[in-house]
Parts: sequence; C-alpha cells; structure tokens
Amino acid sequence: MSPAQNPTPEPTDPDPRPGRLTAAAALAGLEGLALVAGGVYMLVMGLTGHPDDRSQAVTGGVTLIVLALLPLLAARGLLLRRGWSRGPAIITQIMALPVAYNLLQADSLAIPGGIALAVVAVATLVLILNPETTRALGITGPGGIREPK
Repeated sequence: MSPAQNPTPEPTDPDPRPGRLTAAAALAGLEGLALVAGGVYMLVMGLTGHPDDRSQAVTGGVTLIVLALLPLLAARGLLLRRGWSRGPAIITQIMALPVAYNLLQADSLAIPGGIALAVVAVATLVLILNPETTRALGITGPGGIREPK
C-alpha cells in the first residue's frame, strides 16, 4: 500500500490535558468574553446614548476591551499547556475579586453579577493552583524539581 492509502496516525499526546486545566481555560475565556461584551456595550452606549460624559464612556469601553486581552490570552495559553499562561490567569482572578466585592456592596442588580464573578474567580484560582494543573503546564517546584504525581 502507498502512504496515501494508509496514512500514519497522528501522534497522540502522552499526557492528555487534565479536565481541571480545560475548565480553568474555559472560565478565563468566559471572563475575557464578558469583558469584551461589557466594553462593547459601554462603547456603543457612549457613542449612541446620552452619557454624562461621552469621552469617559468611550474610554471606559476601550479600556475594558483592552483588559479582556489578558484573560483571553491566558485562556489560550492554558489550552495549549503553556507554563507562562498561569501567571496572567492568576493575576486576572486576583483583580476580579475586588471588583466582585464592590459589586456586592451595591444596592442594585449588580449583586448577582458580583456573586457570579466571585464564584468564577475563586473556582478558577482553585483550578489553576491545583497540583495536577501545575504538572500539566510543566511548572516545576523550587530548585527546578518536578513534583511527584
């Protein structure tokens, strides 16, 4: 048989990506998409609505869209099992916790959003800091020693 008729199988990854890593990437991506949606909403309302300060609304929208890059890049890095992606993912979650706290202090519809953001941030931190996730990302312990399985 020729190679065209009998193709060689694709090499499989020796260690499949842990479910925790996939879940952490999904939650980080969800946060990034929420930031993009919020930024686009602020931008559109700033340009078409009647905000108190149009330039502040536009700047806020653009800022949210740019900030969305951090969790989106972290999510992509986590899916591709890049060790560098853990830092941005952790930073994103740490930044989300004070925002969630401020949303919980409001007397409005922001309270459910604060609850959801807090739950997602804490869950993502737990998933990212899990030893299984750390091993999957190839992150070693102090002195370059790999943690045992």
